Amino acid sequence: MPIKWSAVKVSEAMDEVELQLSCAQPFIDQALAKVQEARQIPNLASYMDDRLSGLELYIKEKWGGVKSHVQSVRNALPEGAIEEEQESTRHGSTQPLM
Repeated sequence: MPIKWSAVKVSEAMDEVELQLSCAQPFIDQALAKVQEARQIPNLASYMDDRLSGLELYIKEKWGGVKSHVQSVRNALPEGAIEEEQESTRHGSTQPLM
């Protein structure tokens, strides 16, 4: 049964999300570097290192989670829906007959 929404548009949206995430990657890397730098402060109390370590882990987990959610959206697209939609619109789109 054909879907009524556009799998192509969802896929294109995920392409755009991934592009934005790739732009954000250097900032995430810089934030992680700053956390790691703070963990190297001489005589840092262990309770502060624990919190900084937790922050580092949190950033990594959430950032990885964002990427996995994008992949989850892609995986949820019905198999062959993109190709089917592209084929049906190759010669122009038409309104379905009721």
